[in-house]
Amino acid sequence: MARLPRLVVPGQAHHIIQRGNDRQAIFREEADYLKFSDWLREGSKQFKVAIHAYVLMTNHLHLLATPADDQGLSKMMQWIGRHYVPYFNLKYQRSGTLWQGRFKATVIDSERYLMMCSRYIELNPIRAGMVTAAGDYRWSSFRHHIGLLSDPLITDHPLYWALGNTPFDREAAYRGLVEQGVDEDDVEALTEATLKGWAIGSEKFKSALEKQTQRRVTKAKRGRPANRANPTSA
Repeated sequence: MARLPRLVVPGQAHHIIQRGNDRQAIFREEADYLKFSDWLREGSKQFKVAIHAYVLMTNHLHLLATPADDQGLSKMMQWIGRHYVPYFNLKYQRSGTLWQGRFKATVIDSERYLMMCSRYIELNPIRAGMVTAAGDYRWSSFRHHIGLLSDPLITDHPLYWALGNTPFDREAAYRGLVEQGVDEDDVEALTEATLKGWAIGSEKFKSALEKQTQRRVTKAKRGRPANRANPTSA
C-alpha cells in the first residue's frame, strides 16, 4: 500500500519526532546542541514555523510547532538536515544518514492536547532518567516557560498566554501543570499518533479535519464495513 503524504495543516499545532538512525546519538557534546539550536531557530524563521516547545535528547528530538503553510514544516526539517548532518559527519568522521527515516508528525487538537503535549515534550529527560527535575535539563523549552530564561527559539502559543495576565502568573501556572505530570495513557497515545501520522484530538476535531483535508486522519477501524444494502444483516 502506498504511503499517505504527511498530514500537515497550516495554522494548526503539530508534534514532531526526529530520531537518530538505529537510535544512535545525534548530539554528542554541547557544541552540537548549540549548532542544531541555531539552525532550528534560523530555519523556523525562514520557513515560517512557530516553535512552541522542544527538547533535544541524546538520540532524538521533539518539537511542538505551528507551520504557516503546508510546505514550511517539511522544508524547515530538510533545510536543517542539509546543514546539521554534514556538520556532524565531518566532525565525527562518519558518513551516511544521521536520521531514522523521515521525521514523524501528528496534528494536535490544540484546545485539548497542546498544553499536555508541551509538558510531555519537556518531561522527556525525566522519563529517560537523565534528570530528576525538568529545570535541570538545559536543552528544552521548560526554563523559558517558567521564566528562568528568554529563549529566542520559542514563540509562545496563545494558550500559554491564556494561563495568566502577567508573566509571573503564566510561569507559575505552567510550572503547576508540569508538576502534575502527564498520564501514561496520554504519553502512549501521543507517541503512537505521532509515529503513525494520525491526528490526535476529539472526535469532533478529527471529523472536521477530515472534511477540511479530504482524507482520513485516523487509523481505520478493524472489521468488515457494514452492508449498506442490508443494514439488518449480521
